[in-house]
Amino acid sequence: MEVVNLDLGAESYPVYIGSGLMADGAILHPHIKGQQVCVVSNTTVGPIYGEKLRQQLGGDRAVDYIELPDGEEYKTLDSLNKIITHLLENRHERSTTLIALGGGVVGDITGFAAACYLRGVNFLQFPTTLLAQVDSSVGGKTGVNHPLGKNLIGAFKQPECVLIDIDTLTTLPDRELRAGMAEVIKHAAIRDIEFISWLEENLDRIQSLEPVTMSALVKRNCQIKAAIVSADEKEKGTRAILNLGHTFGHAIENAMGYGVWLHGEAVAAGSVMAADLSFRMGMLTSGECKRFKALIAAAGLPVCPPAEITPEQFVDLMKMDKKASGGEMRFVLLNGLGTATLVDRVDSDLLRQTLSAGDTLCEC
Repeated sequence: MEVVNLDLGAESYPVYIGSGLMADGAILHPHIKGQQVCVVSNTTVGPIYGEKLRQQLGGDRAVDYIELPDGEEYKTLDSLNKIITHLLENRHERSTTLIALGGGVVGDITGFAAACYLRGVNFLQFPTTLLAQVDSSVGGKTGVNHPLGKNLIGAFKQPECVLIDIDTLTTLPDRELRAGMAEVIKHAAIRDIEFISWLEENLDRIQSLEPVTMSALVKRNCQIKAAIVSADEKEKGTRAILNLGHTFGHAIENAMGYGVWLHGEAVAAGSVMAADLSFRMGMLTSGECKRFKALIAAAGLPVCPPAEITPEQFVDLMKMDKKASGGEMRFVLLNGLGTATLVDRVDSDLLRQTLSAGDTLCEC
């Protein structure tokens, strides 16, 4: 087992990475406070892992279980209300512990419920998708979507710990595995040029879920995320670079309807758009731009947005982005592969060129 520590002072916590953690109560139990536990999962993950996890939570504890519908379209205030109503009906006290068992949607909703219920209760993350393991489970961002934009309602709520059992990836559909790679490549692009080379060399092993390779991949991603979050927990500055591709990507998700494009798929296309804009602004070389797009494509991810989204629609949706300030859109762009920066203003003509490029993105 590997351990990555997130240094946040009083809210510091470990991220455990290994095989068989779902069945290892010795790791789990020290992080549970009180005698009440509520496991939150969904209709896809719950039937596979729900009972296995609950077996580790027995003894003197009262263990409740909630199963939400599966999908981004259910990341709503209605789902949040379902969790809180269940906790109230079953008289969960302030000492209760919520456990998020599932992907990023389950983790985000459960964390938000933990932040809201009785003004804050303990929670743990047990991520079962690659995207959640390498990104959303670490860092304390929680929330739900609104019809006008993604993740516009939420709170910062750090978990007590994150337990990443890489064995859960063996039951992950190929499409979900590919979607997770978008966040993996994003982390490499914003912080670690050597990691980009490692990904290029090990893509076949990753796609076959070779255990040693997957453990190394998840660990490196968690290290990158932990370092950035530890320096800027509430996203006042540096942490914003983790949103590479998200301004474009969230617009894609919203325009197409939540759940039509997976989050990772939208981030992949959005990241290529960000790379294209970076090139047009003189921040990225032609070779770097093409190399980045090639890695996204090799991972089986989309490299251009849906043709039906017009530049005007993109701009309208991107103005709802959380990074917008003073009515101005702000973008995370690449200042060379391995380095990213938040740009307050971009030339509107260059942005329109990117938004109009279609399948010629990064063909510089």
